Amino acid sequence: MLSRINSLITEINSLQINDPVELETFRIKYLGKKGIISDLFEEFRDVSPSDKKNIGQILNKLKQTATDKYNDFKNRLSFSSASSGQNDLTRPCYPWELGSRHPISIIRNEIIRIFERIGFTVSEGPEIEDDDHNFTCLNFAPEHPARDMQDTFYISRISSEDSNPGDILLRTHTSSVQVRVMHNQKPPIRTISPGRVFRNEAISARAHCIFHQVEGLYIDENVSFADLKQTLLFFAREMYGKNTKIRLRPSYFPFTEPSGEMDVSCTICGGKGCNVCKYTGWLEVLGCGMVHPAVLDACNIDSAKYTGFAFGMGIERPAMLKYQVNDLRLYFENDIRFLGQFSTSF
Repeated sequence: MLSRINSLITEINSLQINDPVELETFRIKYLGKKGIISDLFEEFRDVSPSDKKNIGQILNKLKQTATDKYNDFKNRLSFSSASSGQNDLTRPCYPWELGSRHPISIIRNEIIRIFERIGFTVSEGPEIEDDDHNFTCLNFAPEHPARDMQDTFYISRISSEDSNPGDILLRTHTSSVQVRVMHNQKPPIRTISPGRVFRNEAISARAHCIFHQVEGLYIDENVSFADLKQTLLFFAREMYGKNTKIRLRPSYFPFTEPSGEMDVSCTICGGKGCNVCKYTGWLEVLGCGMVHPAVLDACNIDSAKYTGFAFGMGIERPAMLKYQVNDLRLYFENDIRFLGQFSTSF
């Protein structure tokens, strides 16, 4: 038995291991549960007591030699693998993949920067509002259909009347922020109000019950509709390119008079017509108008001295035009394949 053990020690010392497969073969052959050394320890039980001390020492030496050989080549192969550029499974994941900004955030920030260049400041307010700020101060009549449950998400209604200043709701527009600004600031006022709003609408490629808005307000002496038009033309060309065309159509909003809606030439189809622009070549992007004198008076601003204009736009539509996205629902599905396309659009 001694001769066999000494022969194995010599054999192990002379071995050369060149790859992980040979290393694993070595481990199984010599150090495995059914390997050579394990079998020798089984035979060791039958050795006579007088020989056990001597043979036991040599047998332990064999096991230690095999273990040292295995660990030595394991370390060498790991170092060699790392040096040669092969994958080291013990290393942490690197480089870390950077996330991307949501396209709504990208467009929101771009709109803000455009208006900041012409003197507008940013104002923000709560998403949970009362009827007074959301409707009454904006000249909405008590029977106006926008107050109905079919259009507005009410959190609580104090009475069954058509309107009540204490009714609590999810804001339907960020115009409520403009009311707060007019209550707390004297003219001149030049501000934009970005934020999320809520309306009880059917979800489709062109509409959603949750969307984002940026609304603007400018109040000062001698403000005219011409000022509004030039401001919106500046925005459209900064946003969509210097060749962008706009058109203003008459409309109605309770808080502006006169009121209009602005369309821009569709950049998705180049004006030829598609499902986004309803095959007209134009896409409505915002509503606008001169601030109604009743709104100024409700906010304690002298309507005989001051005039102003207001506008409001959804952020999803400009984003659809900017990135040629033909389905608004993509913004809310959190599909990383879609969002990953905007990783460089910071």
